[in-house]
This record gives sequence, C-alpha cells and structure tokens, in this order.
Amino acid sequence: MRRYFYSILLILSVTSLSLRAQELSWHDGSEFPIYGKISDSTETRYERLPAKLHGISREAVWYLGTNSSGLYLRFRTNSTRIVARWTARYKNTMPHMPNVGTRGMDMYTLLDGKWRFVGSAVPAWDGSNPCENPILENGDPVEREYMLYLPLYDGVTALEIGVDEDAMIGQPLVDSPSTAKRPVVMYGTSILQGACASRPGMAHTNIISRRLDRVVYNLGFSGNAMLDLEIAELMASVEDPAVFVLDYAPNAWDYLIDEKGEQFFRIIRDAHPDVPVIFIEDVTFPHYIFDKHIREEVDKKNAAQRRLYDKLKKQGEKRIYYIPTDNLCGTDGEASVEAIHFTDLGMLRYADEVTPVIKKAIKRAHK
Repeated sequence: MRRYFYSILLILSVTSLSLRAQELSWHDGSEFPIYGKISDSTETRYERLPAKLHGISREAVWYLGTNSSGLYLRFRTNSTRIVARWTARYKNTMPHMPNVGTRGMDMYTLLDGKWRFVGSAVPAWDGSNPCENPILENGDPVEREYMLYLPLYDGVTALEIGVDEDAMIGQPLVDSPSTAKRPVVMYGTSILQGACASRPGMAHTNIISRRLDRVVYNLGFSGNAMLDLEIAELMASVEDPAVFVLDYAPNAWDYLIDEKGEQFFRIIRDAHPDVPVIFIEDVTFPHYIFDKHIREEVDKKNAAQRRLYDKLKKQGEKRIYYIPTDNLCGTDGEASVEAIHFTDLGMLRYADEVTPVIKKAIKRAHK
C-alpha cells in the first residue's frame, strides 16, 4: 500500500512539472552575455581556461578550469516565474559543501541600485540530469535586471532559462557589474574557487565583485594553486586590469614560493608595470592553535610569502600590497566548515578584509 501511495505521488509530481513546463518559454543560455571569463576561446562556453592551455596545464588544473566558478549570465525579464534547467558536467558532490554551491546556481536582481539575492536553483538530490528548478515563483510582472551565478565546483554543458510564455526576456540594459571599469584578477586555492560557500553568490570573489561593481576573474584551483606559470601568463593577458590578487599561499609550499614566486610575479609585472599586485598570507585556520604540524606549515608559507614581498620592495616595487593572516576570517574560530574551508561567514569576513585593500590599491594607481 505504501509503495502504491508513493507511486501515485511520483506520478502527480511528474505530471505537475510537465504541465508547468508547458506554460513556460525556454531560452538557451547562449542568448545572454556571460561574464567572468578571461578568454572567450574556451572549448565550451561555461568554463574558465582557454582551449590553448589544454595539454599545457597540469591535468588537475585543466579539470578545475572546466568548473564554472565565478561565471555568471546577465539578462532582463518581467516574468513572474524564472526556472533554470541545466546539465551538470560532472554531477559532483562533496561531503563538506552544499550541493547548491557545488553544482547549483543562484540568482540576484538589481533593487534600488544594489544586487539583491532572489533565490537558488537547487540540483536534484540524486544527481540526475538535467536539473530543473524554479528560482522565482509568483513574482510581480515587473521588468528587472538579473544575474545568474553558475556552479562553483562543477561544469555546465547545457543551460536554459524558462519564463512565462507571454513575458519578455532579453539583454541587460544596466552595465553591472560594470564592464566599463577595469577588472580584478584573483588567483588562489579551493577557498578562492568557492569552498565551501552555501551557494555561488556567497563565494568571496562574487561578493567582492558586487561590492566593487566590477568584473572579478576567479582563477581559484582547488588544491592546485602551485604557481603554475601558464596561469601567470593568462593573468598577464588580461587587457587593462585594475589589480591582481595573489592568494596562493594555502596551497603553495614555502619552497615553491621561494623558487617560483618572483618569476610568477615578474610575468605579471612585465606585462603590466603600473598595475597593483596584492599578496595575501595563508589563513590562520582554527586548528592552527591545536595542531602543531598545521601551525608549522602555515608559519613557513607565510614567512616565504613575506620574504618575497620584502625582496620585491627592496628591488623598488612600489605598487605592491600585503595582507597578513591576522584577521582574514576572524579570530573566534567560527568561520570554517572543517577548520579549513570557509562557511558563508568566512567568505563575508574575508571580503571585509580584502575589499578595502583592493579599493585603496585601485584608487592610488588609477587617480
């Protein structure tokens, strides 16, 4: 009897979804502009690294580059409903991160000139593809600007946006985050890629982008920010950047920083002599206090990062900045999932620390 009851519920649910789908007009994501990509010459639309790096970058870096972290679509509609239908490339799941952040999406709208969270596109719990999930239901038929953030730890092979059949949907009319402003280029680790934000919009690079009203390029590679020189070349290829942020220390061992840190920096500096570069220390993770091996590792990395910065200063570099570990994610130990990766609280605290330095660097360099 119970099996029969659940079967009826499943049939009703599928029927309901089918009827709702018939009332929607579907639009391929390729109809709308995508932001957050340094190069449009990628193998597929929703990935971060240019195709020319396939076979040059280490396999792990290339794979992570197919994750869509930091990418977002912009569009405008007056629909009372907005539904996302997408295919996750890998159907990734992680024990310490919500699936909405890993392979889901979330959407913001401009409200009184500020980006405001609307809702999330939640992936299927069983990993099935394609995923179809309403982000907005029962809204007012008001024409608004929207921003749809793509998954942080998965790729997307297909994406559609469903709206009311009689609704308009088209290109954005407001340039925000502004493409007229110089972009911010950030390189780092799993935390920079977005671990473990509850949803994509809460990754600190996306928070910083909204706060600065600028495009931020997310070059976070989970466990693989090892100062790969082709990534420095990619960063150097950005036209007219506002600032570079180097947050590789959580991955790069002290000896790597000593061996490759200056070369990585020089590739960027030679291409952009006047653009500020911000160096960030490794995070003083909560278990830094209790785990002596972690403490020794973090201290060694930060000492190497400081040596590099001091060396560059002695060489006459003026437009470089340094953010110490002191308050990157607070001092109460409450900003991480498993003592390493940030919760939303950690992401907000990091953005609070880093955003003012970015603002100061941009203001001084581009008066």
